[in-house]
Amino acid sequence: MNDTTEKLPEKSQEKCLVTLFAQPALEETLVDWLLENDEINGFSTTEAYGHGQRPSGMTLLEQVTGRQRRVQFIIETEQSYATTLLELLGQKFVGLHYMVTPLLLSGRL
Repeated sequence: MNDTTEKLPEKSQEKCLVTLFAQPALEETLVDWLLENDEINGFSTTEAYGHGQRPSGMTLLEQVTGRQRRVQFIIETEQSYATTLLELLGQKFVGLHYMVTPLLLSGRL
């Protein structure tokens, strides 16, 4: 470890990652909504594809290729806020898939 590197924290027990998967049509609206939320310090987005056996809601091309394009949002937040965030998102957006995962470590190197 060099002199400019901070000591790594032992654990981040109160943080979690909220991962959302949204239809591409919702991307800009969801980005704007998240940016306006004072409880969220930042988030990441990436293109993703959903794979599965449920043809409902899939176009014919998606059924043939076996995948559906999605936008993935990764949000680091306090565990105590995650449920509230999901409730607020559920009131505003339809069709989001989510996962909440404990965050063991977080920081910058």
